[in-house]
Amino acid sequence: MKKWIALLLTLTMTFTFGTLSATAEQSAGLKLGLSIVVSLANSTDASDSEGLAQSDSDAIAVLVDADGKIVDLAIDSAQTKLPFTADGKLGANFPSDPKTKTELGTEYGMSKVSKIGDWDQQIEAFRQYVIGKTAQEVQGIALDDATRPTDADLTAGCTMSIGSYISGVVAAVEKATPVNASVTDKVGLGIVTTTDRSADAADGEDGVAEAYSYYAAVTVNADGAVTAALIDSTISDVKFDATGKITSDLTTPVATKQELGDAYGMRKASGIGKEWNEQANALAAYLLGKTAEQIKGIAVTDDGKAADADLLASVTVSLGDLTGVALKAIANAK
Repeated sequence: MKKWIALLLTLTMTFTFGTLSATAEQSAGLKLGLSIVVSLANSTDASDSEGLAQSDSDAIAVLVDADGKIVDLAIDSAQTKLPFTADGKLGANFPSDPKTKTELGTEYGMSKVSKIGDWDQQIEAFRQYVIGKTAQEVQGIALDDATRPTDADLTAGCTMSIGSYISGVVAAVEKATPVNASVTDKVGLGIVTTTDRSADAADGEDGVAEAYSYYAAVTVNADGAVTAALIDSTISDVKFDATGKITSDLTTPVATKQELGDAYGMRKASGIGKEWNEQANALAAYLLGKTAEQIKGIAVTDDGKAADADLLASVTVSLGDLTGVALKAIANAK
């Protein structure tokens, strides 16, 4: 009997140690990073035709291992086009719920001028190509003068300009911070853009076309639970006067709220004395271990704030768009 007990204990310890070792091996040194770059350069004044406030926002999430190799990544872009008129009004067909390029799929229209496929197909080919590479190797991808790839293995699936995506991957790796994810977890990226704070020019005040975007990068395990999360946001404002002329400096960089930190200015107005990035980080931590269904079940008050006292102690901003973008990221983790 004692021998059987001893054998059972030995087997149990071996199994447990093996499981813990495998978990530790999978989790050791993993980092998650999120890069967001916004450009307003393609915006134009109104004249005989409508003007356009265009926010091009590229977001890249990467999971890298201890050797700096990319384990998984996700890429998407929000090209938000907001029209306005020569008399300073928001234009016809002003979008209320803009889609990302991945969400648009063939609606984006690149397949009309490319034999390779639309943007979502080409970016997937690029994504697959860089998995397993380090940032240095990604930076070394051969390109022509228009930053299009020249390597045959890549051009078989991607012929569009990828210079900005290469820079974004490198930046995401450089920003990556340690997480308790596994190498078998999948990376998901979500982008939600709202435009409801846009307004006509009136009473001597400039109008504004605003793309207010939220971003979430997550890793999700086989059980559908979040193992790591990052949350960020950008506000892209293009102002225009009553004649439809753009008055904003389109060359001014658009910083994310995480990059702004205290400069965003929420701390002064916060009842808990916490800046936006601190509250976003607290919410990201709260999501760990939760599935999509559990996140959907987070209780909120009538004004959209957390009903749970423990969560409300560190997050007082409205949860709707933040949990919404997290849910989208989870759904995109495949």
